[in-house]
Amino acid sequence: MAVSGYRASMTFVLQKAGDPFFSYSAEMLKVLHFMMVGYDMSKNPGRWRPGAIFVHDESTGERVYEGPPFELVHPLVEELIAELNSKDATSPFVRAAMAHLNLVMIHPFSDGNGRMARCLQTLALASSGITAPLFSSIEEYLGANTRDYYDVLAKTGLGAWHPENDTRAWIRFCLTAHYRQAMTLLRRTRLLQKVFDELEVLVGRLGLPERSIVPLGNAALGYRLRNTTYRSQADVTDAVAGNDLRQLVKMKLLVPHGEKRGRFYLASPSIRKIRDEFAEPKSIADPFAEPEALAPVDDGPFLPGMENR
Repeated sequence: MAVSGYRASMTFVLQKAGDPFFSYSAEMLKVLHFMMVGYDMSKNPGRWRPGAIFVHDESTGERVYEGPPFELVHPLVEELIAELNSKDATSPFVRAAMAHLNLVMIHPFSDGNGRMARCLQTLALASSGITAPLFSSIEEYLGANTRDYYDVLAKTGLGAWHPENDTRAWIRFCLTAHYRQAMTLLRRTRLLQKVFDELEVLVGRLGLPERSIVPLGNAALGYRLRNTTYRSQADVTDAVAGNDLRQLVKMKLLVPHGEKRGRFYLASPSIRKIRDEFAEPKSIADPFAEPEALAPVDDGPFLPGMENR
């Protein structure tokens, strides 16, 4: 139910972003919150938290953050809303990152504050015209770098509501997330292009139907292939799909597993070799890293365009 609610909220966000009459409001945030956690009324869905709130490290039980007094929640959210509705020349990525940070630091809800902050960040980007989920959301990056996410929040907040703190580490983290997600997408796109080009040559040389390229490509990338998925990808009948798959197995391009309805196919070693040949390293450099001799002497590289103060 939590996943379903979050999916509905993100869909709502992307839908509202295209509304020419859209504006941020505290009530909109409450509606989003109700969509996310409305399955559990004990979490006060659609309402501000009724009292103090504390965040604990689940691994140690240690208290790592205390939200501002609940009497300040509404005025702080209204201040955040006013900032989001204002128009200035700040980069959409920086504005969205700050929206995320401020909401999670205000911690206005009894539960779901992290999800709400990520959703608001996506909304801020989508309302600026950045609607493709791969670019408007850093969910994938946060899932792979959860510890770093919590660490930079802790470094920025220092355990309590401190709006005077330096937020550059947080902004760098978010911009790095967007950059690395974009680079990951670019790497995947290059890999897909090279693998499919190679498979096109292979299929032509072996005299196989061109329709088998896409299913073979997906198998090369590690996906399981079934008769039903082959039919969908190749747009053929059940009988044709069965004949094609038997031929691909016979030519040692696919390896069958299981029996009858449970049968699926994986790429053969020769097909996996094609993918491995073109695979690029997964590590992506820190976009803010500088040569040691050029690094600032205080606390690291600054955002592009900012003077070293």
